[in-house]
Amino acid sequence: MTALYVLLGIAALVVLWAISVYNRLIRMRNVKDEAWSGIDVQLKRRFDLIPNLMETVKGYAAHEQETFQKVTEARAAVMKSGSILERAQSENMLSGALKSLFAVAENYPELKASTNFLHLQEQLTGLEDDIQMSRRYYNGAARDFNIGIATFPAVLIAQKFGFHKAEFFEADEADRETPQVQF
Repeated sequence: MTALYVLLGIAALVVLWAISVYNRLIRMRNVKDEAWSGIDVQLKRRFDLIPNLMETVKGYAAHEQETFQKVTEARAAVMKSGSILERAQSENMLSGALKSLFAVAENYPELKASTNFLHLQEQLTGLEDDIQMSRRYYNGAARDFNIGIATFPAVLIAQKFGFHKAEFFEADEADRETPQVQF
């Protein structure tokens, strides 16, 4: 009879352990998903700001059609992206197109002096900072989640319940290059 109680006690401990591990993995997945939501909110704010920025620049630089086309195409690619990896790639493409748009603005002193343009540029700069912070937070949550589902013995529970590795929101290769400064 004592052996039966010991076996029941061990079984209960194993079940409680499995429940604890499963709940921890769920919490980590929810933190990761919430972090992705934070990135998504910041990217949506930037996405909504772009048409105003483009219209302002178009008023001063109507003949820069190629640059406007690249920004429009990059913005459309963001809307079509599905996975985190696709979204990261399309957002990096949009960031590059926006850099081109600001490079065009450098050629128009009256545009650079426009209060509307300066306000939009300040908003975009603030959003880029927020996006960077959100990406770091998401990548930290994804890292913790990936460690959580890959370490033993939690990996046994993670595999059984279909937890999958989270993708990181990575910078584009162009963003990793050291800028060349020439005098």
